[in-house]
Amino acid sequence: MTKVKICGLRRSEDVEYVNRLRPDFVGFVFAPASRRFVSCDFAAELKEALDSNIPAVGVFVDAPLRDVVSLVERHTIDMIQLHGFENDEYIAQLRALCNVPVIQAFSVSKSEDVERVRNSKADFVLLDNGSGGTGATFDWSLASEIGRPFFLAGGLSPDNVSRAISLTKPFAVDVSSGVEVDGVKNFEKIRDVITLVRNADGDL
Repeated sequence: MTKVKICGLRRSEDVEYVNRLRPDFVGFVFAPASRRFVSCDFAAELKEALDSNIPAVGVFVDAPLRDVVSLVERHTIDMIQLHGFENDEYIAQLRALCNVPVIQAFSVSKSEDVERVRNSKADFVLLDNGSGGTGATFDWSLASEIGRPFFLAGGLSPDNVSRAISLTKPFAVDVSSGVEVDGVKNFEKIRDVITLVRNADGDL
C-alpha cells in the first residue's frame, strides 16, 4: 500500500489532526528558511504528543551533523530527511553516529537527474520540484526511470494525489502545502488526501 507522509507540522492542532487521521509518517522541518520551521524544543513537545506509532521525520538543509544526531538521540525524530547538498560522505557519517533511516531529496526536472537519484546511498529517495516546499509538481513521467522505491513530493493535494499514484506508483506520497488553508494544516484536507491514497491503492 502507498504510504502517506504529512510534512510541516508546527502546531499542537496539527498533531491532534494526524493522531486522529493516522498517516504513516509526519515531518518536522528544521530548516530556518522555511515558513514551516519548528525549533528543536517545540518539536520535542509536538513529538511527545504524537501517537507513538507514527514515525516523525526531521527535515534538514545542510545542517551540522551534530544537530541532526542530537534530535535522534533525544527521540524527537525517528527518520532523517536531507534537502540540501548533503553527499554520500555526509550520509555515511550519519549512519556511523545513529541508526535511523535516511531519506535524500532530489529535484527532478530532466532525465539527467535520474542517475543521481539511482546512485543515492540513502535508504529512501524523495522526488521533488526545485528545492522543496514550492507547492508545484514536476514531470511525473521521470519517476518511471528511477528503479527504486521513492517518496513523491511536490504540489500534491486532494486534487491530484490519486492521479499521481496511478502514474508513478510511489512507495509514499509526501504532502505539505496541499493540505493547508491560509498557510496552516487543515483537518479536512489531510483526511481527504489519506482517504484518496487508500482508495487509489484499491483501484490499481
